[in-house]
Amino acid sequence: MTDQDNPQRPNANYKLSKPDMTKDEAEKTLKHESLTFHYNRERRLEKAPQAVRDLYNKKKSHSSFNLFRPLVADKPRAILFFTILLMCAAIYILSIVDKLGVSSYLLDGNRILVTGARYEGTTIVVIKKTVASRRTLPYTGAVDVIALPVITALEGDFPTFFHRIYFTPEPEEEYRFIVPFDSSEQVIVLQTEMSSINLKFTPE
Repeated sequence: MTDQDNPQRPNANYKLSKPDMTKDEAEKTLKHESLTFHYNRERRLEKAPQAVRDLYNKKKSHSSFNLFRPLVADKPRAILFFTILLMCAAIYILSIVDKLGVSSYLLDGNRILVTGARYEGTTIVVIKKTVASRRTLPYTGAVDVIALPVITALEGDFPTFFHRIYFTPEPEEEYRFIVPFDSSEQVIVLQTEMSSINLKFTPE
């Protein structure tokens, strides 16, 4: 039989496994042998496709947390975000300058807001009191209320309604009472021991 009939494997002389060793010999061999792993991320990325390198660079650049960037990541989100900011600012400014349909007045450290509703020949008056500033003590005690309709001098006598409410130290209070007449526009006079205010309001 020739060598061509029985070809030899290329790795026939290579030892694929270690010879049988005792336990002590195996432990001594493991102590002297060590495996070294070489890993270079930059070198591996050089051979990677462009899509993989772009993904790695993107993750690396956005690793830090950013709350504002997702809100304006594209044009629709940016428009919505700034629209919400403008609406909040407009509501805040209108509330400060009292242009939300009603006007408030100051009475001895208290902010007064008067509204009303017409109902079957009468008017339901609502007076809201809030403390204007916590730095100064507001007035507390009796407040005389006078209500009368706004009419011309040619209409003769007009009805007048008298009432009394009491301010307490509470930061917010609301008072309701019924005025026994109906008018498209009315005048309310609030008077304390120190000062008074006159205001007009239009019942709903």
